[in-house]
Amino acid sequence: MAKKQVLIGLVIGLIANAFGLFLATTLLGRGDDFITVIKAAQTEGFLGKLISLGAILNLIVFFVFIKKKQDYKARGVLLATILVAILTFVIKL
Repeated sequence: MAKKQVLIGLVIGLIANAFGLFLATTLLGRGDDFITVIKAAQTEGFLGKLISLGAILNLIVFFVFIKKKQDYKARGVLLATILVAILTFVIKL
């Protein structure tokens, strides 16, 4: 049961991060579409920073789960955040 809750939290964390990435590209993209902004970010070398901005929504989701006393889902969101941090580190290399 706990593994299922952690997996649900992981999926919710990844979805929140993807939505945050989309939101960040929409706000910072100056009217360009999502794919164009991602390609430009990769070319100019700030894709990792853009992905990290998307992870801010995980903070909100994490505290919502903590407030509702759903600790295993909060662990999943934390795991998603760690995976995003590793991905950002790999992109930087």
